[in-house]
Amino acid sequence: MIKRYSTAETDGLFSEVGKMTRWLEIELCVVEELANAGIVPQEAAAACRANAPVIDEAFVSRVEEREAITNHDVAAFVDVVQQAIGAPHATWIHYGLTSTDVVDTGLCWALRDVCQLIDTAITGLASAIADIAEKHRHTAMIGRTHGIHAEPTTFGAKMALFGLQVLRDRERMRRAAEAISVCKLSGAVGTYSNITPQVEERVAARLRLLAVPATQVIARDRHAEYLYACASLGTTLETIAVELRHMQRTELNEVREGFAPGQKGSSAMPHKRNPISSETITGLSRVLRGNANVGLQDVPLWHERDISHSSAERIVLPDSSSLALYMTRRMTRIISQLEVDEANMQRNLNALHGVVFSQSVLLAMVEQGMSRDDAYRIVQSAAKTAMETKASLRDVLAADPTVTLSASQLDTAFDLSRVLQFAGRGIDALRASI
Repeated sequence: MIKRYSTAETDGLFSEVGKMTRWLEIELCVVEELANAGIVPQEAAAACRANAPVIDEAFVSRVEEREAITNHDVAAFVDVVQQAIGAPHATWIHYGLTSTDVVDTGLCWALRDVCQLIDTAITGLASAIADIAEKHRHTAMIGRTHGIHAEPTTFGAKMALFGLQVLRDRERMRRAAEAISVCKLSGAVGTYSNITPQVEERVAARLRLLAVPATQVIARDRHAEYLYACASLGTTLETIAVELRHMQRTELNEVREGFAPGQKGSSAMPHKRNPISSETITGLSRVLRGNANVGLQDVPLWHERDISHSSAERIVLPDSSSLALYMTRRMTRIISQLEVDEANMQRNLNALHGVVFSQSVLLAMVEQGMSRDDAYRIVQSAAKTAMETKASLRDVLAADPTVTLSASQLDTAFDLSRVLQFAGRGIDALRASI
């Protein structure tokens, strides 16, 4: 991932040093468990651990130099490790393994750790959303459908629903973490021809992974599920971002992204204050969805394996991991620093002179015995008059002889507190779920 959208944690996990550090630990664990099984001499296993090289940039450089000859990254890694440990004990490194035993187990290990980072970030985001939702539990605003004024809602209710969706993404990520936290050390075509299932299980337990049956590779539906979880999370973040972008439009001006001292909104127009963070999240979510498609295409492989998935995964898995974590943290900052303009919310709510209570009036008239269609036509006409003349819908209805509602019945129909009395249900559900 380019530096602009990466995180220090994912950079470390997917660096060559991080990757080879995991590879080495897998190799050493296998040797030690083979020794416990009586296959490898105990002194050889001890020597491999004691003389194991430090995985640093210098080690990575030596592997890259060797790979220029072997044209195989794992073979080059094994050669350099064996050279560092020295004969005769080093000959037990990579005993009974195929390269994907090490690569796939190491990759699943990294993805499990990323899932934990993302899970923590999602919980932090949900908490930030819950805080702002609670703060604005009673902040009334206009709800919009098709971009058009519909009925009153609250800003707290709007945010709470976003928070609940975020928590559903946390559940998806947790399921993906369970699916990806696996290990395979079963050899060239997965038949345990040189390493027993018992050794595999003991190594898996040491790595906090689950040993699973496999061919030469771990089935890629697991990785596709992880990429989908990242894409789903990104799409949820985009859903929030798009709403905030709309609400920040000049004509609405209901919320504004935080603006730091010294920040510039435009290189040309000093007055500009743009929703750049929300727009960034919108763009990056497209990358996550594209990567999820790559993950699905990586699932069908030839026979017991091919490497058509490998080149694509080297890009999409680290990139999606970085983006999912980065975007979640950035959205948390947006929410935590969001400026909410309650006055403009109130102004927009009242902009159409009360026509947003039209359904309440319609239902009140139906309760009085009028047919729904007749009531609908009367209220529809009155709403049109109110908007054209900028008169209060309540006043227009009160002056209409076909409207049989009393003054108190009209008051009830236009009572904002009645309309919003259950609007906090989503906020309560969010608080209970975090």
